Amino acid sequence: MFLQKNLVSKFPQETRLLTMMAEETKSKKQKDEEHIINGLPGELIERIFFKLPVSTLLRCTGVCKEWHKIIRDPQFVTSHLQDAPQCAFLFFPQESISGKLYPADAILIDETWSQSTCAVPVVGPGDSLCGSCNGLLCLYTKSSTLKIANLATGECLHLDKPVKNLRGDYFFLYNFGFHPVTKEYKIIHFLGDSVEGRPLHNNSRFRVVQVYTLGDDKWRDIKTPEALSLNCLKNSGAVNIGGTMYWLTEDMVASWQHAVITFDLGEESFARIQLPATVLEDSAGDGPRRYWVREIDGKICIATAQTCSFQPRRLVGKLQIWTLENKTEQRWSQKYNIQYSPDYIPGPNLVHRDKTILQRRDRNLYSYELLGDNSNTKLCKMTKLLDFRPHKPDNMQSYICVKSLIRLDVYKKAGIVRRPKQRGVWELKKWEAWEHKLSENERIWTDTHRDEHVGAAHAQCYRTMINDVLPRILDDTIQLEIGMKINQIFPNIPDQQPRPLRRLNCVAQKQDRENLFVRMENWNNITKATREARHSIFSMMVNAVLNQIGASSSDAGISSQNRSEGDDVKI
Repeated sequence: MFLQKNLVSKFPQETRLLTMMAEETKSKKQKDEEHIINGLPGELIERIFFKLPVSTLLRCTGVCKEWHKIIRDPQFVTSHLQDAPQCAFLFFPQESISGKLYPADAILIDETWSQSTCAVPVVGPGDSLCGSCNGLLCLYTKSSTLKIANLATGECLHLDKPVKNLRGDYFFLYNFGFHPVTKEYKIIHFLGDSVEGRPLHNNSRFRVVQVYTLGDDKWRDIKTPEALSLNCLKNSGAVNIGGTMYWLTEDMVASWQHAVITFDLGEESFARIQLPATVLEDSAGDGPRRYWVREIDGKICIATAQTCSFQPRRLVGKLQIWTLENKTEQRWSQKYNIQYSPDYIPGPNLVHRDKTILQRRDRNLYSYELLGDNSNTKLCKMTKLLDFRPHKPDNMQSYICVKSLIRLDVYKKAGIVRRPKQRGVWELKKWEAWEHKLSENERIWTDTHRDEHVGAAHAQCYRTMINDVLPRILDDTIQLEIGMKINQIFPNIPDQQPRPLRRLNCVAQKQDRENLFVRMENWNNITKATREARHSIFSMMVNAVLNQIGASSSDAGISSQNRSEGDDVKI
C-alpha cells in the first residue's frame, strides 16, 4: 500500500494512464462477453432459459434488456410453465392448540422429496388457503380482502371480498381456478343462505355462486339450478381440473346418496354427474361413510371410507378411490381399493410423483407406493416425510404446485399489488408472544456462538501459556501427559453457520430448536471437560515443579554434605 501511494505521488500522470487502460480493458472484456452471449440465436437462449428455475430467471431479468424481454414475454412464461417441475405444497392453517395460538404455515416437497426449510413469505400468520393453480395461491385473509399470490416471485394481489354475507364468510366457501381456453383466472364464492354471523349447520344451502375474474372490477352472481349443500361442500372439498370446478352435493335417491356438481369456468354453466351405481358394503359396527373429491393424474376422483363410530374424523376399513374415465358418458372405474384405510385423507391432491401422501394419528406424514390391482391394493414402502406436530392431522391441505413467472401487476387496476418482506415482523398484538419466542431463540443462538468464540479464544491463550511453561518441566513422562491433556481443552467446535435471513417454517423451526439444545448441551459438556482438564494440568504442573524443587534441594544438600566430608578428610 505504501509503495502504491509512493508511485502515485511520484508518477501521477503515468499512474492515471495505467488506470484508464485497465478500466478500458475491463470494459472491453465485459463488452466482448456480452457480445458473445447476445450473439447466440434467440431460440438457443430460450432453450437454455427453459431449463432454469424461476429463481434464476428472476435474477437474469436484471442482466440486460434483451434477457428481460425474453423472460417476461407471455409466450415464454406459458411455455416455461408447461415444463415446470411439480412440488407438493402442504398448508397448515392457523390453529389454537391447548390454549396456544399457532400461525399458518406451509412446506414444499420438491420432485426429489426434499423439504423446504424457510416459510413462504406470501403466507400470513392468519391466512387460509382457498386454492392453487399455475403457481398462484388464493389466500383468505382476516381482513376484507382476498390475496392472490405468486409462490415464486412473491407478488401479491389484494382484492376486495364480495360485500354480501361477509360476516358469515368462511375460507372453504372460496375456490380458485383457471380455464386453459379463455386464459382467465376466476375466484368462486359459494354464497350461503345462512343468516349472517351464524355458523353453518347440516341443512345449510346455497343458491348463488359469485364469480370474480382477475382483471374485472366486480363480482357477478350466477344462480345454481337448485339448492346445493354447503355442509357437503365443506366436508368433501372442491377441485379445479381443466377449467371445470367439481364438488359433491347430496342426492338421497342415488346409491351413494351423493352426486357431483360441475361448474365450467369458461361457459359459467352447471352440470350434474352421477356417481357409480355400485353398492358399497358397510360394516354394521362402524360409523357413517365419508366422501371426498380429489384429483389424481389430472382426473377427478371420489375417495370414500367408513368412519370410526366413536371418532367421526378417524377412518376405518377399506379406502376406495374411483376415477371419472369419461365425463360425457359419466363412466367411472375403481382405481384403488386400499385394504387398510389411513387415518386421514389430505387433499385436494394426495398423489405426488407416483406415491400417495397420507396422514396418521401420530401426526406424521408418510408417502406410500401402491401395489396391486384396483380390487386389492396395498400400501407398501412407507417413508416418513415429516412430523407436523403440534398441528392437527385433519386440517392439513395438500396441493400439487409449480413455480411460475406469471405476473400479477397486469391486474393492478383491480387491486393492490405488494411484495412481502422476506422476514417481516407480524405486527398484530396476538402474535407478540410468538415473535418474542422467535426473538428469544435467536438471542440464545447469538449468546451460544459468542460464548463459544470467547471460550475458544481463552483456550488458545491457555494453550500458549502452558506450552511456554511446559519446557521447564524436566520429567518427560509428565510433559507427555500434560501435552495429551492440552488437547482436551476446548476440542473442535462446529463452525458458526450464518443464521437464515428468512423465517423458518414450523418443521425447520422445531429442528432448529433441537439443534440449539444439542449445541448448548455440547457446549456445557465442553466447558465441564475443559474445567476438569485445566484443574488436572494445573495440579500436575504444580506437583512437577514441587518435585523438581524438592529434587534440587536434595541434590544441593547432598553436594553440601559431600563437600563437608571432603573438608574433613583434608583436615
